[in-house]
Amino acid sequence: MFVIIGWVVALSCIFGVYIVHGGNIGVILKALPFELITICGAAGGAFLANNQMKVLKASAAGVARCFKGSKYSKARYMELMALLYDILQKARKEGLMSIEKDVEEPHSSPLFQKYPTVGGDHHVTEFITDYLRMMVSGNLNAHEIESLMDNEIDTHHAEEYAAVAAIARLAGGLPAFGIVAAVLGVVNTMGSVGQPPAVLGGMIGSALVGTFLGILLAYGFVEPLGGLLEQKVEDAGKELQCIKTTLLASMQGYAPQVAIEFGRKVLYSGDRPTFTELEGHVKGKK
Repeated sequence: MFVIIGWVVALSCIFGVYIVHGGNIGVILKALPFELITICGAAGGAFLANNQMKVLKASAAGVARCFKGSKYSKARYMELMALLYDILQKARKEGLMSIEKDVEEPHSSPLFQKYPTVGGDHHVTEFITDYLRMMVSGNLNAHEIESLMDNEIDTHHAEEYAAVAAIARLAGGLPAFGIVAAVLGVVNTMGSVGQPPAVLGGMIGSALVGTFLGILLAYGFVEPLGGLLEQKVEDAGKELQCIKTTLLASMQGYAPQVAIEFGRKVLYSGDRPTFTELEGHVKGKK
């Protein structure tokens, strides 16, 4: 929603001021379809040539995510930490082997079903169960598991940032394709040098629309999407960091209540529940 509102505000200010100052909007509208096809077609072709299929798919999915609200909220994080608390509390009271069935079959586990928002997220569930399985096996110490977690989180970041980088490169190339469209317009104008000044002026104006559109698309549309997607990637990574910190604290011998406090401290301040809020939520879910 805010993406569309931002675009509307930007376009309203740009074209509104242009019209108020006596600009002829007809010149822009007349050249707009041809310049858009030139710029967007060239940029789209270069985007296809520059990226692997997995990056193209990730970019399309990432752009779609930009038009949705963030799923990473205080309520989600409280549910996540309540889930971790229940798992760790069960393991502490009944032994690590008591959570083996929950780990192997999370979709049928009462613990994961109790928290559908987090338990229904395949990536989060897989991340939790993979490392709980290692904890149950007892073959790895905390430092080895921490190293594995860091490697997986780094891989996740690299995959997600591939789409961010691809969109950033697209934004960087759009002004250049705008210049290409403008140069073609100038070449066309030079081929009609015998025309009256009024006709030549219109042709030059249409040629300059290409440069204008290239810059507008780059910094008004594509680059903001890349920046927003980067923020969403950081939010996703922060959730994994919360899980990692909580599980490692448990492996180091801290009680479940203290372990989730370690995880709570990792979260961004705007989404982080207070100690009292988290404690009340955990107790309310018992």
